[in-house]
Amino acid sequence: MTTIHPTPNTDRLAAERDQWVSSSVIGRPFFVEKAEGAKLWDVDGREFLDFVGGIGTANHGHSNPDIIAAVKEQLDEYLHQCFSLHSYEPYIDVCRLLCQCHPGDFEKKAFLANSGAEAVENAIKIARYATGREGIICLDNAFHGRTLMTMTLTAKVKPYKYALGPAAPEVYRATGPYPFRGISSDDAIEGLHRLFKNQIDPSKVAAIIYEPVQGEGGFLPMPDDYPMRLHEIAAEHGILIIADEVQSGMGRTGTPSAVEHYGVTPDLMTWAKSMGGGLPISGVSGRAELMDCVHKGGLGGTYGGNPLSCAAAKVAITQVLDSDFQDSAKALGARMRARLDDAAKRIHAIGDVRGLGPMLGIEVVDAQGQPDAETTAAVVNGAFDKGLVLMAAGVDSNVIRVLVPLVATEAQIDAGMAILEACFEEAGAR
Repeated sequence: MTTIHPTPNTDRLAAERDQWVSSSVIGRPFFVEKAEGAKLWDVDGREFLDFVGGIGTANHGHSNPDIIAAVKEQLDEYLHQCFSLHSYEPYIDVCRLLCQCHPGDFEKKAFLANSGAEAVENAIKIARYATGREGIICLDNAFHGRTLMTMTLTAKVKPYKYALGPAAPEVYRATGPYPFRGISSDDAIEGLHRLFKNQIDPSKVAAIIYEPVQGEGGFLPMPDDYPMRLHEIAAEHGILIIADEVQSGMGRTGTPSAVEHYGVTPDLMTWAKSMGGGLPISGVSGRAELMDCVHKGGLGGTYGGNPLSCAAAKVAITQVLDSDFQDSAKALGARMRARLDDAAKRIHAIGDVRGLGPMLGIEVVDAQGQPDAETTAAVVNGAFDKGLVLMAAGVDSNVIRVLVPLVATEAQIDAGMAILEACFEEAGAR
């Protein structure tokens, strides 16, 4: 889709970035001027198809007109208030909608924050307060954020943890299922029991946190039987379950929450990314008695549930709860999955295609079936040169994540897939 032409504005901004922005923040020299639906345009007029969606923040499409209209309307009323000082209706509306997204037939409440990491931090605080225990169990290949606690929960050392410690205490890592690499649900459950014997007694564990579909870890959906078995073990020992839906929620798998695919009801859930339709907001939802257990003032924050973000989130979540939105997302996912499964039959470097609904991952391997980060990078970079934005994931950086905005057209999906397959061929991966 792109054409070869000079990029003076990109070059100028790249120099400005090098001068003023910390080099610790990654990013290719790509500067967006406009975004709409599943398309991006850069400052030099180049057009791109977006198969990353702001790492899962654009489920509703870039520049969603209904979300923009709601933000503009709120803009004329008032900006920041701080909900701990002056309450306002949009915050309450968003909490109500989050509770509707949380599966389970029990009373629920919610709390709003700014980012996915902040939501996870608060869910951990609530779990520890409610149980009087300190231990937190997370899984191999997990990603939960970059703050002290969430960095500790995250599995990948570079770039997220290296030399950034010390880690938060009382965090324990259990075996996570990874069927493509031979780690089954049985193996993962056995690993959890082994952890109870070797590292921490279950009576000291406050919560187990997991992603129904592990994102940065490689787009690994939990096997069908694993969440229920995990929840049963947790219930046996009085351990709370936290489902991290920051990336897998808000329609990303075709339903409001990914755990709905597994028939389980977490005690607490964390939300962010597409929850705000492009504006920063996050939340924790959970059983009412848990959400109410912390003393007055124990939860809060200056900007959590900012009125502008709440206005956007109210529209975004309402759309997610609409059955037409969900049906469209499921249809998009089925179309993408069919194209990727077909490509896997012809491209030997595609070792595995996996995911739930339109949250899909492509694991790239070499001739011996081992992780192939080099070919992955070649495909991602080659696609960019052809006008398709992709991004890698996985502990070995060999998984191409597919987070197409859920408003993408069939023609856009087909065009993106054609570019993807061409890039595999150019990388010598046929």
